[in-house]
Amino acid sequence: LSPLLPLSDKQDEELLSILKEHNISLTVGEARKIIGFLGRDPTLTEAIVWGIQGSEHCSYKSSKTFLKTLPTSNSHVILGPAEDSGIVAITDGPEGKRWGLAIAHESHNSPSQIVPFEGAATGIGGVVRDVVCMGARVVGCMDLLRFGDLKSRETINIAKEVCRGIGGYGNPLGIPNLGGDTVFDSSYNGHCLVNAVAMGILREDEIIHSYVPTEAGKEHYDIILVGKPTDRSGFGGASFASADLEEDKKEQNSGAVQEPNPFLERHLLASTYDLFDWLKTNNHLSRISFKDLGAGGIVCASVEQVADQGFGAEIDLEQVHTAIPDLPAEVIACAETQERFCFCCHPDLTEHILNHYNTTWELPRIAEGAAASKVGHVTEDDTFRLSYKGETVCEARALDITCGFLEERPVMQPKKDNKEPALSCNLTEISLEGSKGKYHCSIDEACRAILDSTNAKSKESIYLHYDKSVQGNVIVEAGEADAGVIAPLQDLTSMAMGTSHPDWELSDADQWRGVAVAGDGVGRYGRIDPYLQGYQAVMESIRNVVAVGATPRALTDCLNYGNPEVPEQLFELKEGIRGIGDAARGVQVDGECVAVISGNVSLYNSAPDGSAIDPTAIVCCVGVVEDARSAVTMQFKKSDSILIHLGSITQALGGSLYYQVLEEHWGLGPDTMLGNEVPHHSSSELSSIASLLPSLIQQGLVLSCHDISQGGIFLALTEMMLSRRGMGGEIGCSVDLEPLSNTLRTDVLLFTEQAGFILEVPTHQAEAVMRGATDHDIAANIIGTTTAKPELRISRGEQALLQESNANIASIARESLF
Repeated sequence: LSPLLPLSDKQDEELLSILKEHNISLTVGEARKIIGFLGRDPTLTEAIVWGIQGSEHCSYKSSKTFLKTLPTSNSHVILGPAEDSGIVAITDGPEGKRWGLAIAHESHNSPSQIVPFEGAATGIGGVVRDVVCMGARVVGCMDLLRFGDLKSRETINIAKEVCRGIGGYGNPLGIPNLGGDTVFDSSYNGHCLVNAVAMGILREDEIIHSYVPTEAGKEHYDIILVGKPTDRSGFGGASFASADLEEDKKEQNSGAVQEPNPFLERHLLASTYDLFDWLKTNNHLSRISFKDLGAGGIVCASVEQVADQGFGAEIDLEQVHTAIPDLPAEVIACAETQERFCFCCHPDLTEHILNHYNTTWELPRIAEGAAASKVGHVTEDDTFRLSYKGETVCEARALDITCGFLEERPVMQPKKDNKEPALSCNLTEISLEGSKGKYHCSIDEACRAILDSTNAKSKESIYLHYDKSVQGNVIVEAGEADAGVIAPLQDLTSMAMGTSHPDWELSDADQWRGVAVAGDGVGRYGRIDPYLQGYQAVMESIRNVVAVGATPRALTDCLNYGNPEVPEQLFELKEGIRGIGDAARGVQVDGECVAVISGNVSLYNSAPDGSAIDPTAIVCCVGVVEDARSAVTMQFKKSDSILIHLGSITQALGGSLYYQVLEEHWGLGPDTMLGNEVPHHSSSELSSIASLLPSLIQQGLVLSCHDISQGGIFLALTEMMLSRRGMGGEIGCSVDLEPLSNTLRTDVLLFTEQAGFILEVPTHQAEAVMRGATDHDIAANIIGTTTAKPELRISRGEQALLQESNANIASIARESLF
């Protein structure tokens, strides 16, 4: 049933051949380490278990050392990065009664490159289940996408199908999509990034943990599998996600992608929420643990619940409900079939849980073969055992399976010698002295080229297909502001599946407590400096939530990098994490850091030829708004308002959209204009802005606000002029750049990506806003006004630079992406 693999007496070359024959993702050294753990040769099932559980995706064996350096706690953190989701407090009641936001951040990159629709869909499904496993009700999701340059049929198809997969799974779940971001770059032509975020609400005293209680071994807690019948789909998915993508194996790898069924998952969510209500009512929450079946399938979901507690488990694979008869033991044990959960519970609860799913919620009638099945129990010893048809196919120490591999790989700083291009700019003309001659364009031409670029265009054609308001809690939708905003506590009664949930009471103020979420991460910066790329991802995500009026409280990250076995690419991961840590510690909110509470590491985003994606740390920030209804969007609200530029402005064009567009406009080679000046925002200034700006917004002193990032002030102004959901679009503005600097070039003032915020302020409140900036030692300048005439006018002193109508801007910005 699961033969011993004769590895111990083999030379390295023979041993590696056996591993490849069985498609086991182990190195020779790892295989020999397993022999040492067991004191014998492994069975086929054991070798596959370790190949999956010991992958980078499951074990974090190359990144764990670096991740330990991140700040993970502050007074608002309820649960840091130790379980399926992190949890941050969103209300400030007494400890134990605070409401928390559970948030998980996952990647489904390799599956989405091979089978885009299914890869993206199952990525959403998996991250949603990570949140539910904490005992939370899911209230929102986000997607952060990095696609190729849309210059080939393949990159266009991948982008289309990924977006279709996100909507095709998220919409049927009844979970609003709160935003995210999408970037197109040739770096991702061979390896797209699909990072997904999900979040849910729960009260601090109702958390369900991902590890069994201390009594579980003595009481022989039962192990219950709930959901879809196990099949071959997703078998080896974790190992596949921890390997280079090989072009000639795309068809073979497609079998490692799970198959989605969002309607079954929606039923599982509703039935599980109902179970949560029953467990709370009967004081049983402390007698269970709970995990999603994701990477590693049944083995991962069960062994991780017991190992850290010093326990083991016994599982009979014959008791697992399957879709196909006589599946091999290793497939039943490790397949990553979707829409499944795993409970460990006190035996007193087993019958109720089985009846709850199978009878009350009629799971077998919802999907063929779906069920809840008791498959094993927890043991007092530390051994993890799998049996199949009377034969033991796996018997190993649980901690050896979960923690047996830790790599200390060499790192090496790659040599880079980027230089800023020799641009010059008078008031209206841009010039470049190149090796093949001199290139020219006007400021006006550069602005139009940026507006017409793929990364500047509105992403409405993507998020238009996502359900953004299904639960009725969304205050600010995707595309309306720098962050999405929800009021997730305003209708708690709708969260209870039965008649009520005991002890859910809120003050009127807490009912309208808002949560703002945003994500960011510019991979092009990583091409220049991976440290500053990680640093800037944190700063930009924090700036985004501050721009709507929220106070930042926590961060999550998804670390997308190349092959950790290549010292230069591992260096990029190390530096990206260092940048994230320094930025998170540097921004102080009420004297505390903004902690990293959950995340994911996605490595091997690379090809066999050694090429890899740009180092891309994508960071999500969670902020809290005292009253969600006070949050502001980016659209101009009325004419004759004062426009204030808040924050410092410096030259940071190295990885800018401006340079990228000029490179294409002049037909120059790739990276010809990749400079070295990456934005490096002052953490002390952002700390001050994070204190001042939310206060100004909550007082009603700010009508609209937009963070300045890619495309600089120019693109920020055009985005503030566009209409969203029928708001805005008829108001123009007149802006003078001269107050910002008399030393920086005009193109720098227009396009630098380190340039603060633009605030629309009522005329009679401008003095109060300027005074507040002075009191907080923040640079602030009045740069213009909004106008009744719907056009954008930009000048520098007496020199007019650009004049364009709202209608023309909208027609270019809203052209379909694909």
